[in-house]
Amino acid sequence: MKSLIGSSWRDSSDGKFIEVKNPATNELVDTVPSLTTADVEEAIKYAYDHQKEWENLSVVARCEILSKFAVLVEKNKDELAKLLSDETGKPIKEAYNEIANIQIGVPAYVEKVKHEYGNIIYRGTEKGQENTIQYTIQQPLGVVVAIIPFNFPSDIFINKIPPALLMGNACILKPASANPLTLTRYVELLVEAGVPAGIISVVHGSGSVVGKALTSSKLVNMVSLTGSTAAGIDAAKNCAEHCAHSSLELGGNDAFIICADGDIDLAVEETVWGRLYNTGQVCCASKRFLVENSVKDEFINKMIAKIKTLKVGMPSEMDTDIGCLISEEAAIEVEKQVNKTVEEGAKIAYGGRRKGAFYEPTILDNVTKDMEVAKDMEIFGPIIPVIGFDTIEEAVKIANQSIYGLSGSIVTRDFNKAIKVSEQMECGGFVINGASFFRSFEQPFGGWKYSGIGNEGIMTTLKEMSRTKTVILKNVTK
Repeated sequence: MKSLIGSSWRDSSDGKFIEVKNPATNELVDTVPSLTTADVEEAIKYAYDHQKEWENLSVVARCEILSKFAVLVEKNKDELAKLLSDETGKPIKEAYNEIANIQIGVPAYVEKVKHEYGNIIYRGTEKGQENTIQYTIQQPLGVVVAIIPFNFPSDIFINKIPPALLMGNACILKPASANPLTLTRYVELLVEAGVPAGIISVVHGSGSVVGKALTSSKLVNMVSLTGSTAAGIDAAKNCAEHCAHSSLELGGNDAFIICADGDIDLAVEETVWGRLYNTGQVCCASKRFLVENSVKDEFINKMIAKIKTLKVGMPSEMDTDIGCLISEEAAIEVEKQVNKTVEEGAKIAYGGRRKGAFYEPTILDNVTKDMEVAKDMEIFGPIIPVIGFDTIEEAVKIANQSIYGLSGSIVTRDFNKAIKVSEQMECGGFVINGASFFRSFEQPFGGWKYSGIGNEGIMTTLKEMSRTKTVILKNVTK
């Protein structure tokens, strides 16, 4: 596949490219260009020069184009799901679910943008303004850059590119280098639906070259990035140099508090969903399991029994529950983190083996609050570290000791306790009687502390992707 630079699909000007391999088989799926800084700057300049043409299109016309895009995705869902599974190692049934979310998220943004009416400050609501009417309108930012990670490319795309386009911005998409193919196909379908090439662009390459060029350009008005905290901080620094907006959804080390008065079977089911989905490569996955000591052994034993029923296998097979990680390098990193935790005194209660890019579901017992995994070491894999506690106050203190604050969760039958804990937890979202892996398109999703800045979702993103202007009708009734 090629990059869309301006109005044409191209290779890199220096001929360099990136191989995209299936992490489960190591087979070559396709290649994409590895662009130069000059290539990226050309894409930015084209978007900047032509953005007004898209802005001048009516909202209803932009809505019709994005709706057509959603239809095209549905028409091509089999191809897209296979491509997403092949390049990511995501189980094919999970890939189908992610592609299907286009039909939820895009129509929701289409409907919402039609109702961004603004506000009216009527005359006489402020002393001295008895004859003046004020009203607000939302106008595009200009050029919006979307930097998307490997783990949920389609879902994250939905909360960046469609709302940015609907608000009249020109968009430049940078997918992860490990799995850029599905999103490149999305750009092809956007162009087929009627978005002019160059108003939507897709650029491929390393963060050190392409990412830096995008975030440093004075022609870019906003960077919306989902990724690591380190990448987000770098992007924010670059944006600050030219006062560009930045929206950052970053890392997390979410705490899942499981109380003795809770439904342990429910906690087990939610752990499968909230930790092992996408082989644990989820920013808002539950990653620290704080279990009341009186039920800790019960939880671990039931968790082992449940894991034994799950199939770890080739992502292409429909009955596979758990696939591989995005790369063998990623699996090796998970292996190192598990070994480090064991060296600190933890015990492997189940699992702990790696084969290539596959790392089996693993339960770590005897994890203490002083270990790195109980604080700021985010393991991006199917690892369940179990930390015992005796009082809910102790659990909240352990949960809040992390620099991260993306999401949190609790299982308990005591709703008084649950509500109090939800207010005490330092995080952007909190799930009661479920794992922290919860992200509806409607909710404002975002983290506290080192987990990010800003929110994404139907309630908030359209505002984030635009700027507010107040129009004053001075002394209009005088």
